[in-house]
Amino acid sequence: MSAPLTAWIDGIGCLGPGLPDWPTTLAVLRGERPWVAEPTVLPAPAMLPAAERRRASRVVKLTLAAGMEAVAAAGADASTLATVFAASGADGYNCHALCEQLATDDRQISPTRFTNSVHNAAAGYWGIATRSMAPCQVLCAYDASFGAGLLDALAQVAADRQTTLLIAYDSEYPAPMHAKRDTPDCGAVALLLAPERSERSLARIGVAPTRDAADRLADPGLEGLRGTIPALRALPLLARLARGEAGRACLDYLPPMQLAVDVAPC
Repeated sequence: MSAPLTAWIDGIGCLGPGLPDWPTTLAVLRGERPWVAEPTVLPAPAMLPAAERRRASRVVKLTLAAGMEAVAAAGADASTLATVFAASGADGYNCHALCEQLATDDRQISPTRFTNSVHNAAAGYWGIATRSMAPCQVLCAYDASFGAGLLDALAQVAADRQTTLLIAYDSEYPAPMHAKRDTPDCGAVALLLAPERSERSLARIGVAPTRDAADRLADPGLEGLRGTIPALRALPLLARLARGEAGRACLDYLPPMQLAVDVAPC
């Protein structure tokens, strides 16, 4: 990148262990309340039709909740938004169930299991829920997935001058796969990125590559989340946004490259 990719953040969504929404996350990151280790609570996806709602997996509930929180905060129309979905894996519990089934003599996989096994399942459910026909990208870059999603979304904002919703999310795996991929719980961050400032804008960001070390969080619990749930690699950026501080947040990306995010609050 010869120059930073820039955009305005118009809405934020967050959901994870002890972080049920952005207002709570904001208060925790400001030091106004302590972070309490609690399992992620996933709200029922009321925006889905009844049949799809019954089939919705953990990652579908996760992405719909975080994405719609960012959309609602910005007063945007979800059906018109380009989207970028970024995850280090897919649906851990569904993957576990498929492996269990395939290890038996009966290898007949249910259509619902198969539908939810693909990496773009969450994006598909988003399209059903919002009736969106806007462009959608789905990508994976292992632990660098948040950074990859952020770059992709910013590139779309810069090239198409179109407001774009980034939803980065991750799901845990049950045993025995948990021993190889020890993500402790599911978590998601959503950012609504716009090409121009509006009355809803929270901050302007510019992103460029750097070899500086990624920022760490002083709170051990939050730092644990940052290190074990790839979507929450965004926490240093969210902390600066929560405190309304101008300056730079350095985020993990593909070593030795990291991402320097310059923040200018509105």
